[in-house]
Amino acid sequence: MKNIAVIGAGITGITTAYYLAKAGHNVSVYEQEPHVAMKTSYANGGQVSVSNSEVWTTWSNVKKGAKWIFKKDAPLLIRPRLDIAQWKWLAKFLYYTATGVYKENTKKTIQMGLDSRVLYSEIINDEHLEFDQTQSGILHFYKDRAYYDAAVKAKQIYNENGVDWDMLSSQEIPNLDRAIKHLNFLEGGAWTASDWTGDIHKFCHELARILERKYGVSFFMNCTPNVQSLTEIYDSVIISAGVGSVKLARQVGDSLPIYPVKGYSITINNVHPELLPKVSLLDDQAKIVTSSLGNRFRVAGTAELAGENYDIRRDRIQPLLDWVHINFPNIDTHDYSSWACLRPMTPNMMPIVKQSKNNKKVFYNTGHGHLGWTLAPYTAQLVSEMI
Repeated sequence: MKNIAVIGAGITGITTAYYLAKAGHNVSVYEQEPHVAMKTSYANGGQVSVSNSEVWTTWSNVKKGAKWIFKKDAPLLIRPRLDIAQWKWLAKFLYYTATGVYKENTKKTIQMGLDSRVLYSEIINDEHLEFDQTQSGILHFYKDRAYYDAAVKAKQIYNENGVDWDMLSSQEIPNLDRAIKHLNFLEGGAWTASDWTGDIHKFCHELARILERKYGVSFFMNCTPNVQSLTEIYDSVIISAGVGSVKLARQVGDSLPIYPVKGYSITINNVHPELLPKVSLLDDQAKIVTSSLGNRFRVAGTAELAGENYDIRRDRIQPLLDWVHINFPNIDTHDYSSWACLRPMTPNMMPIVKQSKNNKKVFYNTGHGHLGWTLAPYTAQLVSEMI
């Protein structure tokens, strides 16, 4: 039995603490916010989406990013800055694109996601968690023929690696859910029935409560500890602090290739049940996803490289509202909240799960990008086993 500190109380930190505590270790969690899951794990798109495992390192995405660079409401927006970290990250992204790691890393991500879905089922059943989970499946839908054709090509890599990816015609899509019967103007869709949605913030809070009461885990909130100091107290220290992991790693002389990629969401409250789609949606062209969480409609999307900036910009929220008005005109958006987060993204789109080279007591479980909710249990269990 070891005394272990986990820095970060988002989805990766909370699941890491869970597996360590179940293994019999004494675990303490340190978090800079006053409550768990207040940053990247607060109001994401809600999808545990193995069907969204394709990494972004493709030339088609590079071309889109270049085309959209001066478009304020672009799905993928790069705001060039006098920021060495940004340019180093972009250079590495281009390197991984040029070296053709897309297929290999997509396969690895799919397998991690499939394993995570199994682990989630075990956690939820063992700990009786309630967090507005819906076994909804995810429908990727396409208004543009080129995007639909790309989905047909993607079918092979998903099916070969154990993911259901069923192509649907525009006539078949409305049969999935009465709330989307009006979406009859599409080229088609890709349906993954085994993916699901849930409120990541509620999940983290429920699991944190169980960690305290059942497993004796200690939580230290409003606290940004010194990593070197913790290594003098604990047998191991795990850094799972999202974009904050970069600064923490520097304290022990490590450099992490993580850059913040900003995402936005809106949550529309008190929506009439008949108007809420039961299926979760992913508009691939607009890069927007939806989840129905109880009587709330979560709409999230966009990616923005603009440094470590948490400002909620109206010109990035407006496309989400416009998307709802166009695709779900009967949903009243007068009562909604806005949110922005910084996804900890690596240039090859793969999470960082490793031991520090400079301090053998330090481990990392971070850099999950936009798939933290999807991949967290797998990497949490992996780093726990390493320790």
